[in-house]
Amino acid sequence: MKIGDQVRFLSEVGGGRVSGFQGKDIVLVEDEDGFDVPMRITEVVVIGEEDYDSRHMVEVKQKQNQTSQTVRKEEEELEPADKPITFRAKPEERKGGDKLSAYLAFVPMNVKELMQTRFESYLVNDSNYYLRYTLLSAEGTAYSVRATGEVEPNTKAFIEEFGREDLQGLEHVCIQMLAYKRDKHFLLKSPVNVPLRIDGVRFYKLHTFEENDFFEEPAMIYTIIENDVQKVKI
Repeated sequence: MKIGDQVRFLSEVGGGRVSGFQGKDIVLVEDEDGFDVPMRITEVVVIGEEDYDSRHMVEVKQKQNQTSQTVRKEEEELEPADKPITFRAKPEERKGGDKLSAYLAFVPMNVKELMQTRFESYLVNDSNYYLRYTLLSAEGTAYSVRATGEVEPNTKAFIEEFGREDLQGLEHVCIQMLAYKRDKHFLLKSPVNVPLRIDGVRFYKLHTFEENDFFEEPAMIYTIIENDVQKVKI
């Protein structure tokens, strides 16, 4: 804003030409009768800038509308199979599944090459409850978090892939779990806290990986809790 600019008042009708300033906050506006009207700078707007702001807002609105139309058109052109899935079915419950049963499972990635293969670990949830779990590794008398997550009812969750060089860190672990259901009432379950000793020698023996109900491949399975009964330290 400078002397000579045409301005209008924001809080009242009127305006005029900037004829001078009083300090940093007051502008003198010469009205149509030739009188200088003192106004706060924040209460006036330069007419040219006002027009620019109006045009700018219109342009922004037009661009937003064009973007929205483009997105809608792309969504309409998507084949049904290509559209993102927004519906997720609730996990099915099974008879007898209201007693907690959960297992820590180890599966060789290539059981035919047992001496060279790497392994995958899973937490198997054989119950109608969600399980929020934490897998801890012992380091002397202290523990550190190895993995944490949630397992849906009657499913299994991948934890990690590891090799034989990692077996030492798995020798002493602890599983902690909280059980709950969503969108319904349920019987309260005690928190699970089960230390386990994982025998690294078993990973070298083919017969320790057995047929089971949870995997198509043979697996080594450690029981954490079964029918609401937590296992003692192994």
